[in-house]
Amino acid sequence: MFDIKTETIEWAGRELTLETGRMARQATGAVVATYGDTKVLATVVAEPKAKEGFDFFPLTVNYIEKTYAAGKIPGGYFKREGRPTEKETLTSRLIDRPIRPLFAKGFKNDTQVMIHVLSHDLENDPDIVSLVAASAALTISGVPFMGPIGAARVGVIDGEYVINPSVDELEDSDLDLVVAGTGDAVMMVESEAKELSEEKMLGAVMAGHESFQPVIDAIINLAEKAAKEPWDFQPEDRSEQKAQLSKLVEKELRDAYKLSDKTERRAAIDAAKEKAVEKLVATEENPDGMTSQVFNDVFKSVEASIVRGDIIKTKKRIDGRALDEVRPIMAEVATLPRAHGSSLFTRGETQALCVATLGTGEDEQYVDSLTGTYKETFMLHYNFPPFSVGETSFRLAPGRREIGHGKLAWRALKAVMPDAEEFPYTIRLVSEILESNGSSSMATVCGGALAMMDAGVPIKRPVSGIAMGLIKDEDGVAVLSDILGDEDHLGDMDFKVAGTSEGVTSLQMDIKIAGITRDIMETALEQAKGGRLHILGEMNKALTESRGSVGEYAPQIETLTIPTDKIRDVIGTGGKVIREIVETTGAKVDVNDDGVIKVASSDKASIEQAVNWIKGLTAEPEEGEIYKGKVVKVMDFGAFVNFFGPKDGLVHVSQMKQERVGHPSDVVAEGDEVYVKLLGFDDRGKVRLSMKVVDQESGEEISEDNAE
Repeated sequence: MFDIKTETIEWAGRELTLETGRMARQATGAVVATYGDTKVLATVVAEPKAKEGFDFFPLTVNYIEKTYAAGKIPGGYFKREGRPTEKETLTSRLIDRPIRPLFAKGFKNDTQVMIHVLSHDLENDPDIVSLVAASAALTISGVPFMGPIGAARVGVIDGEYVINPSVDELEDSDLDLVVAGTGDAVMMVESEAKELSEEKMLGAVMAGHESFQPVIDAIINLAEKAAKEPWDFQPEDRSEQKAQLSKLVEKELRDAYKLSDKTERRAAIDAAKEKAVEKLVATEENPDGMTSQVFNDVFKSVEASIVRGDIIKTKKRIDGRALDEVRPIMAEVATLPRAHGSSLFTRGETQALCVATLGTGEDEQYVDSLTGTYKETFMLHYNFPPFSVGETSFRLAPGRREIGHGKLAWRALKAVMPDAEEFPYTIRLVSEILESNGSSSMATVCGGALAMMDAGVPIKRPVSGIAMGLIKDEDGVAVLSDILGDEDHLGDMDFKVAGTSEGVTSLQMDIKIAGITRDIMETALEQAKGGRLHILGEMNKALTESRGSVGEYAPQIETLTIPTDKIRDVIGTGGKVIREIVETTGAKVDVNDDGVIKVASSDKASIEQAVNWIKGLTAEPEEGEIYKGKVVKVMDFGAFVNFFGPKDGLVHVSQMKQERVGHPSDVVAEGDEVYVKLLGFDDRGKVRLSMKVVDQESGEEISEDNAE
């Protein structure tokens, strides 16, 4: 019934198995990949015919996690997985980026890659396994995919590279880097680092690339056993149409690309395009003309040839800059008067308004993942409204691009964030992109660092970021610093590097051609370092380090630690005590299971009152210390005084005054405030207090001489 084909290898100390023929047999291609006890199913379905009217490749990648993979039931009311989580969205992008450039040029058939996580062993992250499975499914499917690709995760633990570290090992790693590529070259890099050098980052990329070569061989071996017949696809030869269009509008396009202003340049390009449409696109009067889809493809090809050729030949950019030149930068802080921290970062025609808001433990984000639920105290939300590029569109929920760009900036800043013990705040950073013409995510990194410094967040060092580009053809190679939108659109690489003066904190790379070499990456990293340091210098003109304290509108937080067996005393039955503290003092009180308590308020007096209350509930009185208390009950033999939180003690009638007292009521009454000294505890543990050894006016202890 099943025609099962498998391929198994030993990879980084664990067994990797690729299997096809058992599951999802009606898909164009399907592979189950198993690594440890993590198992994923990757399927590929491609429509037999191309989509009409599409001028782009309609590829969709969906990575899907179901909680059954980790033996869990979804939280919430409906008990069913809902919209994609951030992890699912980011992993879908991670798989899409290295495979998209490897489809045959001109292939426009609707194609869907779906990856289901079937089992998660809580040790091996499914993202790497999913990349391998998707590559294998595409390779055996017969669609025009110029793969296979491999992928690996690289960590740095005790200075050494570790291939595919476990989930637990990553907690001790200075690097979390995912690299994917073909047998010859790297296609994609995604990383988060703790201020590592460019050399260490490049070494990690190459170590990862070398490590997955056996995986590529295994996919090829599986394809030799199980691959379907290759599709008969031949891209159309459009050289004639390209020559025709070039002859008509090449001069206008060259003149347009000499304009440095984006709006003027785009208007001139649109005018040239409109002229060409009238002459070359098919109409009733010109039935032999190009279709709109063919015209758009050819027009883009002509644009690319002009821009790319000029950059290679002249070493000058669209806006006249040198290859390594960064556009003018303007940075300011405290842009918004009531925000806890804010900045406006402008680089050329890209502008980000970044706002930092400080919150308490109540504002922490709960994240439910296959590995368990955890709390996140640093959030970064990136927004890209259509007006930033002079367009209109529906305002929908954040898409994959916004989530991906926000996560890239989050990774870049995460390495310099203070520990919770040092800065017990929840931090939300929002980046509003107001203008965009080249790498708004890196503008978010720069503006985000400034906004947090303005808010008084004690980050280790400022972080800057830069986007690099690449033009590569038979005439040469050009690496571009601080790329424009058009250079990104028409170029071969998007290479983003963020870091401090001490090292790299994040590296992301996407390649649109069949990979790049080590030499090109080395050149790009070195050129990016110079650009980053230049940008840091410009940022320093606005603010060189974090402010010494949080602003007047931010909550003040004081942290104290109590014994865990005292937590119930602070919370009380049904939360009665903690509610009373909050209602009476006006402060927010967060109690953690480890005994750490955070007390927050914009009023210092409220914090002090709440802290003293909590200390009174949890601390123990010390023998020999003097306390101010209140008489709560008068008896024939003495008076009970509440002197330490909820604790009461007895002042015997003999301890009320130096002279003899007839009845305690002759000295005190209920409600009186008195000073008492803790003498100790009797055999039954009862508290013994004394008033006569304390001056009731000053609260100071009476010496023996004065007593006499």
